[in-house]
Amino acid sequence: FCIMAVPGKVAAFHLPPLPTVGEIIKLFRLKAQKQLSQNFLLDLRLTDKIVRQAGKLKNAYVCEVGPGPGGITRSILSADVEQLLLIEKDTRFIPGLQMLSEAAPGKVRIVHGDILTYKMEKAFPKHLKKNWEDEPPDIHIIGNLPFSVSTPLIIKWLENISKKDGPFIYGRTQMTLTFQKEVAERLTANPGGKQRSRLSIMSQHLCTVENCFVIPGQAFVPKPEVDVAVVHFTPLVQPKIQQPFELVEKVVRSVFQFRRKYCFRGIQTLFPESGRLKRTEQLMMTANVDPTLRPFQLSMSQFRNLCNTYRKMCDEDPSLFAYNYREDLRQKKKMRNVLRSSDQPEQTGEENEL
Repeated sequence: FCIMAVPGKVAAFHLPPLPTVGEIIKLFRLKAQKQLSQNFLLDLRLTDKIVRQAGKLKNAYVCEVGPGPGGITRSILSADVEQLLLIEKDTRFIPGLQMLSEAAPGKVRIVHGDILTYKMEKAFPKHLKKNWEDEPPDIHIIGNLPFSVSTPLIIKWLENISKKDGPFIYGRTQMTLTFQKEVAERLTANPGGKQRSRLSIMSQHLCTVENCFVIPGQAFVPKPEVDVAVVHFTPLVQPKIQQPFELVEKVVRSVFQFRRKYCFRGIQTLFPESGRLKRTEQLMMTANVDPTLRPFQLSMSQFRNLCNTYRKMCDEDPSLFAYNYREDLRQKKKMRNVLRSSDQPEQTGEENEL
């Protein structure tokens, strides 16, 4: 059969007759592993729809993350890409992917590896590189991500965007990825929304993030307990917060540490106990942030003010950035255990909150 990139239009590239994705799963006795949070998408209309969200792929270079049995892979190849790099950790899927590779001679490269550790700086030809200020390069990352990998992976790639390395050494590489519906809602949540979180700030200050559409859980095999959303990322030319990734991440993580309390409670955790209250007041006053707002109510400009002010305070006191509130709590607890070795100490209010 032939898979068409757009229903009703003849695709420029035709795959030769192949077993269906379902037949490949049976042929190689593939079974989704629950511990790896694997779910297969067999409906080629849905895989075509995911690939269309990536934009124009004709003659583009694409990296597909975790292709599994190859449903999305077929839709990508049918979009007439120039090259397709497949990164698959699970060796069980390699024979089925090699079958697809043989059906599209010269187009597919298969890498058996873990996307969390795979170095993407040399994954594509150098001539594709573009300046950061230019339009995005002809490179796309597409993937139906296992739930267990999706959040750490997007945080890793956001850090890559901030530093313009990894897959973003070529320019503002676009990404089209699947997430649990709830995670997708966090990625795109606006100030005041109940899903507003650390993920919202970290992604939106670096990218234009679009929640494209939702795929019901029953479309997957096996059916997950949640629905899945497709999210498209385009890195911004200028980040909304002009500070190093580690500093922004530390401030945002601290603010959301006590999500249901006033934001000053989380901001306090940026400072050592000695002088904590005074420094917290100084930071909030200089940043012009109302200390009685909840973390999810803060706007991007308020986070920018907090980060910029905290950076100045760190420049004045270089030891400040190294302070780790959780490590401080651990050390205090350790000391109490030593001092009260005969009795199990009760947890402090701070530890209970955490």
